[in-house]
Amino acid sequence: MLKRTLLSGAMGVAMAAALLAGCNKPADPVTQAAKKDVAADVAAPSLSEVKAIAEEGFVYGLPIVMNYAVMYEYVIDKNSGQYKAPFNQIHNEARVFTYEDTAIITPNSDTPYSLLWMDLRAEPLVLSVPAVDKNRYYSVMLNDGNTFNYGYIGSRATGNDAGDYMIVGPNWKGETPAGIKKVFRSTTDFSLAAYRTQLIDAKDMPNVEKVQAGYKVQPLSAYLKQPAPPAAPAIDFPKIDKEMVKTNFFDYLDFALQFAPAGSEEEAIRAKLASIGIGPGKKFNFKDLSLEHKAAILLAMKEGDSKVEKYLEAGQKDINGWKVGSLFGDRAFYNGDWLKRAAAAKGGIYGNDAVEAMYPLTKTLANGEVLDGSKHKYTLTFAKDQFPPVNAFWSLTMYDGKTQLLIKNPIDRYLINSPMLPSMKKNADGSLTLYIQKDSPGKDKESNWLPAPDGPIYLVMRLYWPKAEPPSILPPGSGTWNPPEVKRVGT
Repeated sequence: MLKRTLLSGAMGVAMAAALLAGCNKPADPVTQAAKKDVAADVAAPSLSEVKAIAEEGFVYGLPIVMNYAVMYEYVIDKNSGQYKAPFNQIHNEARVFTYEDTAIITPNSDTPYSLLWMDLRAEPLVLSVPAVDKNRYYSVMLNDGNTFNYGYIGSRATGNDAGDYMIVGPNWKGETPAGIKKVFRSTTDFSLAAYRTQLIDAKDMPNVEKVQAGYKVQPLSAYLKQPAPPAAPAIDFPKIDKEMVKTNFFDYLDFALQFAPAGSEEEAIRAKLASIGIGPGKKFNFKDLSLEHKAAILLAMKEGDSKVEKYLEAGQKDINGWKVGSLFGDRAFYNGDWLKRAAAAKGGIYGNDAVEAMYPLTKTLANGEVLDGSKHKYTLTFAKDQFPPVNAFWSLTMYDGKTQLLIKNPIDRYLINSPMLPSMKKNADGSLTLYIQKDSPGKDKESNWLPAPDGPIYLVMRLYWPKAEPPSILPPGSGTWNPPEVKRVGT
């Protein structure tokens, strides 16, 4: 999962709490003047219809609005504190993420990121990657405004050789130029390319920077050495923050949908949204709904979010207390299952397809008891030769169970991963025990210590390029390798 707080992914968990706080606010008193629903010649649906549509629309739109919130912080608002770079310009992070990175929840602290937000309206872009050492994993995940992973470049998908790849928007028509290895089509006008480059250890950062320096982007016209087409029209992007999203969720969805042509599986929900004034084809302004309708919408949002939470709890298989499943993919993968897509975004927006990475996660012991660093100490033991089976590498990352963000700790350690194994202490039988607690387990065990928060714990494994042959965590939820259970010390 890439990193970061609008209903659990996009602008982060803080916005999730803010949005739901807004959902719980009592409606304003209804006045006679506020009872006008819509334009005089168009009737709004009934209260029950509006509530049902809003609930479905919230689940459908949650990832879209979350993605917009991240995009706004990263490429539009230069004063956001999380700003990276303008559209169509790669921003390289010569570091991994820490507790200070809060724009996206469940941040990956494994791989330094390079981020490219693409505006594909005027013309396609050409992404060029360098030759990367065969022993270094890297991937470029292509994720659009619908949060569909519509393609990959990198070690698993295309190999570690150099190459040029073309990214086109939903409405582009044209031929593939010579020299382009593959064309990827975004379903929206704005899209994200998230580059993950493996960092072996702290001393390896200069080598990562060399790889990052080889990542290039240019418009198709520049690649072909032709005149550039007219620039796309300027856009007045609406400001979004944790306060504004409380009551303006559907305004943001309305804005984002204009850049996302509907797929065949979206036509039904788009028509419903248009009937209450949201998205292309609407017959009146959403803001014209009465206060009664708006109160029903706030309730619908709360109930929609509850459904998403329940899916996260039950929509994946429980294995030794870990939730194991596959939540991320392209348009065909979701096939109109908006609840799964919303759960994916809320669990950790911008996660990989299962073939690229698997994400076992837990907040509890195998018996359902909530993990809490303020009350208990825990251990996780991998039996000899029973480490996660991967072609690249694996990690276990610690998050605050409330915010799903990395936590400040005395040794600046946010995860334990397979490149660290040589420096860790194994047990006499060859197994490896990790110590999961808020205080040091003692100097002799600190090499195996994963610092925990003083409160609820959220653990996420990342298995990059999981092996397909047994033992394997694939297929998701029914593989031959299972993550071992977390155990409470003293039981």
